[in-house]
Amino acid sequence: MAFGKSSYNSKEFFAGKHRFEHWYRDNTVYFITARCRDRFPAFASEAAKAIFWDRFLHYTAQFGFVPWITSLLYNHYHTIGYLKTGANLGPMMQKIHGSTAKLVNDVLPERRVPFFRSANHHDYFDGCLRDVLQARRAYRYVQIQSVRHGIVKDHREYPHTRMSIELDRGIKRAVQLNAFLEGLPYARYNRRNARDASGGVA
Repeated sequence: MAFGKSSYNSKEFFAGKHRFEHWYRDNTVYFITARCRDRFPAFASEAAKAIFWDRFLHYTAQFGFVPWITSLLYNHYHTIGYLKTGANLGPMMQKIHGSTAKLVNDVLPERRVPFFRSANHHDYFDGCLRDVLQARRAYRYVQIQSVRHGIVKDHREYPHTRMSIELDRGIKRAVQLNAFLEGLPYARYNRRNARDASGGVA
């Protein structure tokens, strides 16, 4: 199984913390998220949302990413899906973001450059899901984004949360393919488990 990673800097640690990296791992269930620079609501219009979906579906199909669930909000999106070839992650994200930024900028009153950018100057975040429990939690997190942001009271009323693969079906197939990155600690996930086990005080 191929595995690689990239970082914006060759030094592994900065200020005692591990630097941000993109991981490229074959046969993996990924969580991916990206946000518009300065939280600008670039996807507020239906025209902008339509552009995102058109480019997202085109390039995920081209690069072999199988979305389970995707939610597009006014200024960010989350997706979970299966990627057979890890090396395709970088080119896929470049194509999705490059084409989306160009076409959405064409319908905005003023151009946003850079278009996607988090507070830490990353164009997107990707994570390899570790196990069934994390997959269930992440899927639910994406599923209720429209409720968390006050857009609707029931996530089923929001047309821009698209469930392409039902959760149990996706998990069953991922287990069959051994597609979870088990055995590797995930600091934030472990902190949440500790907090849950201690009644929220960890």
